[in-house]
Amino acid sequence: MRILRVFPRRTSHTPTDDLAFVGDPPLFRPEADRVDVSCVFSWDVAEARRLAETWAQYYPLVALGGPAIAPYPGDAFTPGLYIKAGFTFTSRGCDRNCPWCLVPKREGPIRLLPIQDGWIINDNNFAQTPKAHRQAVYQMLRRQQHAAVFAGGVDARLVTDELADEFRSIRIGDVFLAADTAKALGPLEQAVARLAFLGREKTRCYVLCGYNDEIVEQAEARLRRVWEIGAMPFAQLWQPDGPKRLIYSPEWRRLQRTWSRPAAMKAEMAGRVT
Repeated sequence: MRILRVFPRRTSHTPTDDLAFVGDPPLFRPEADRVDVSCVFSWDVAEARRLAETWAQYYPLVALGGPAIAPYPGDAFTPGLYIKAGFTFTSRGCDRNCPWCLVPKREGPIRLLPIQDGWIINDNNFAQTPKAHRQAVYQMLRRQQHAAVFAGGVDARLVTDELADEFRSIRIGDVFLAADTAKALGPLEQAVARLAFLGREKTRCYVLCGYNDEIVEQAEARLRRVWEIGAMPFAQLWQPDGPKRLIYSPEWRRLQRTWSRPAAMKAEMAGRVT
């Protein structure tokens, strides 16, 4: 079956094959058995619905779905279909209940999926999966031509000596941790120490900014602390689950740009050395 996929916006995860489109139908449209409009963000739901109606003018079978369209268990994952080739999910959900995170609400507690090839592990909390599952994932990763990237996030609180040794056994491109609050800095420091063999360039850290009335100065201090701990920060501006996307001030956007680009943050930190 030829499935044409449509997305409201392009991201780093959007597929790039000939049957993937962003926005309205082009002048020359390929033949397809079905059109799936996939919506990831809640603030894109209205646009996704409009696109579904628009594409339905040219194709008889059009479906609307994706993480922002409830219900979304996320169990039927096909590599390369709704997410760029190379990404894979080996589990869904998370057993944590962080108030800023949509995963427990959308996907529920963690559960295992059949392991499918890919080198970018996009699991929400890979470290929560059982050891036998992780070992099977590592076997899959050893078959890949690319170094493994744990992009979904590895819970710093669960980075034990055992998990660090597991990571030593495979070729690693990047490991993403997280420090979304000031309290997360302690576990992050311990995790970075255990993963010291990766170095800063491969030890990335998501840093949620702007949540719960946080001000720019507080976020910047946390970003600098992540750098001092030995990880490479990746600033993310918090967005609520709703139809409207928050518009941040130029000061916030400058902070996010600086602390999401390695060259910019290296220059920033070098300039502060006394």
